[in-house]
Order: sequence, then structure tokens, then C-alpha cells
Amino acid sequence: MPVDSPPRREQDEAYLLGLRLDGRRVVVVGGGAVAARRVPRLLAAGADVMLISPAVTPALEELAVQRRIDWQAREYRAGDCASAWLVIACAGPSPVNAAVADEAERNRIWCVRADDAAASTVWTPAGGRVGDASVGVLTGDPRRSAAIRDAITTGLQSGTISARHYRRRAAGVALVGGGPGDPGLITVRGRRLLAEADVVIADRLGPRELLAELSPDVTVIDAGKVPYRRQMSQDEINEALIRHARDGTFVGRGGEEMLACLRAGVPVTVVPGISSAIGVPTSAGLPVTHRGTVQDFHVISVHVPPGDEGSTVDWPALARSDGTLVLLMALDRIGPVARTLIKHGRSRKCPVSVIADGTLPTQRTIYSTLEHVERRLAEEGVRPPAVVVIGDVVTIAAELAELGRALGGGDHDGLDAAPSPVPPLAADLIKRA
Repeated sequence: MPVDSPPRREQDEAYLLGLRLDGRRVVVVGGGAVAARRVPRLLAAGADVMLISPAVTPALEELAVQRRIDWQAREYRAGDCASAWLVIACAGPSPVNAAVADEAERNRIWCVRADDAAASTVWTPAGGRVGDASVGVLTGDPRRSAAIRDAITTGLQSGTISARHYRRRAAGVALVGGGPGDPGLITVRGRRLLAEADVVIADRLGPRELLAELSPDVTVIDAGKVPYRRQMSQDEINEALIRHARDGTFVGRGGEEMLACLRAGVPVTVVPGISSAIGVPTSAGLPVTHRGTVQDFHVISVHVPPGDEGSTVDWPALARSDGTLVLLMALDRIGPVARTLIKHGRSRKCPVSVIADGTLPTQRTIYSTLEHVERRLAEEGVRPPAVVVIGDVVTIAAELAELGRALGGGDHDGLDAAPSPVPPLAADLIKRA
């Protein structure tokens, strides 16, 4: 009876395996660039590497000096593959690699030939590692394999590829700084931890667009934090973090909650973000310091106005200082702040810049002076979030905005909507400079 032959394949199909080489002998024949790339990966896997080559690269020589590899400074000899689990033939002369591969084949040892993939019994994939994930790609085209590998590892690193842990999940809380607003400005680690979260507690100032990328089974809790509207209290946020973490889930959150979690015995990971105090002015072309103009800046959180019994800010000292003042949460108290600064010595004509919706497509910048800023913001209808910058650097920012406009520049990232004209007051600031 005729026997069906196996279907023909258009190309070899490799069966991918993960070799556990900890403590096992790997023989590498050749000491050039290929060996220099392969040996560190083998050492990272715990392999016992014997390197056979009359000469080696400086990096490999340094590994030998450190006794991390066994360097045999000689030519390959028959029998060198004995007791090896894996052999890599990457010597310069092809006949040497062929001899190494023949010996490995006779002893049924897996062998990689760097000079002839078709003659190899095993191929090395384009490999990468992100955290505890190892990625290997084989396509038959090394450059394409590397490109696919890079796309995957970059996605895992940035969190754009969501790959949550399931077998090994550590309960706890990650306090992630979301950055000044633009979702592209969250840190790589912050985005990766966000993709790992089972529960995300988010407020209005966080990059909301990132929530749409979360897995459908992730619980998202809106903490609010919208001025004058209903929102979760800080105690309620702390209680939610601790409750979910104790249930064995990984919670992502940014803010003031570290102390409450640690007091409750909940592990906390802190990932700082780009501060809006510097990031937002920078996005508007406003340096908080500038050579020859000002060397210091002060960041003030204006939770309460000057003179309030809850205020700990030395406003008279700030008024006497020539440093840049960066005010957060100041819109509703900008009048009392401006009057206090003028009372204690700051010029009424001191330039002020207010950047609303910093780093977002809706970002806009209002220029004014201390004596007029309260009225100007009321006329413009500016609402939070906004960062207020007071000082001579505002004049520099206004000049930069005018120069950028003369060159045909767009908004804060030069990609989206066209900018609004430079306000007349900004032009006045430029003339006075």
C-alpha cells in the first residue's frame, strides 16, 4: 500500500525552545564581533562559557580577565565540543566552522553556524528581554526578525502592548505621576505599570486618553478632583487603594497616598512624572531660569490665599526675591496673590504668564502684568488647570513666541491647530524688554 509522503514546506520551520543553560557548558569557537554579541547573553542565562580563539575582542578579553569565561587562546581542536550542551561556531574561516559543526553533529550537540544558517542545526532568534519576558523572533530574514523584535520590546517597555502578569502577580499600589497632561509625556515605566494594573484610580489631571487603552476587565475609579464639583475625598481615595490592594490586586494611582498605604502595610511603588511646574512652562517656550536674567525659581502651591491662617508661604520674602515664581492651583486666588506681591515690593509691571491646559491641544498662553492679571483672566474665562509664571522670564517667552510665529511656527508641539495671535500685551512686554 502506498504511503503518503509528508507535505512539502516552502521553507524550514523552526521549533522554538527556551534553553535553560544555567551551569551548563557552552562552547564558542571564534573571538570576533559575533562572539562579542552572543557571549554576554549566554552569561546572562548562567551558561558556563568556554571561548576558543587565538585572539579576541577587547570586551571578550575583559570577561576572561574577570574570570567570567574560560578563554582558550588557541585554534579549535577536535574534541573541543565534548561535554558541551550548545556549540556556537563563529570563527573567521568557514572550514573551521564546518569542522566544529561536524563534530557537534556526530555528538548530537546543538550547533549554531554563524556563517551558514542552512548548515546549522539550531538558529539563534533575534532576542530581547523586558522585565521577566524574553522575546525571540525567527523569520529567515535577520533584519526583519530584529525589526519585529524591536517593535515588540518597545511596545512592552512603553506599555502600548498590554501584557499583564497572571501567574505571578504582586498585590500593591503604584503611585504613578501622569505628567502635565499630554498622554505622550507619561514615563515609560509609568505606562508599563498602568498596563499591569487591575484597578486604576484616576483624577481629572491625569492623561485620560490612556484609560481607553486598558484591558476591558480593569476597574477604573474616577476620583474626580474637578473644582467645585463632586469628587472623592482624600480619605475615600486612600481607603479604596488599601481595600483593593488587600484583595490581592495591583492598583495604579498617583498623588498623596503613599503615607496612608505604608501605614496600612500595603507595598508601594513610586514612579515620578514630569512636573507641571516645569513641564508646562517649557511647553509654552518659557524657561523658568535664564542666563543673565534669573538664576532661581520657586514653586508655590496656592491652596489658600496669602494671609490665610493655613498658609505657610512667606509671601513678603517671595516679593523681595528676583526669582521666577511658579504658582500651582492659583487661578481662584490670583487677585490676593498679586496684591500681596505688589504690597511687599514686586513691581506692578512685573510680567505674568498663565498657561492653561498645558501640553494639550487646547493649550493657550495669556500674558499680563501683576496689576492687571486678575482682570485679564476673568475676561478670558480661564479655568483650571493652569500654571501661573511671574517674573522677567515671561518677557523672554513672549519674544520666543513672536519669533516662532514669524517663522510660521504652530502650537506647542508644531503639529496640530494653528496658534492664536500673540496678544497685544505680549508685544508690549517685548518692546519694554
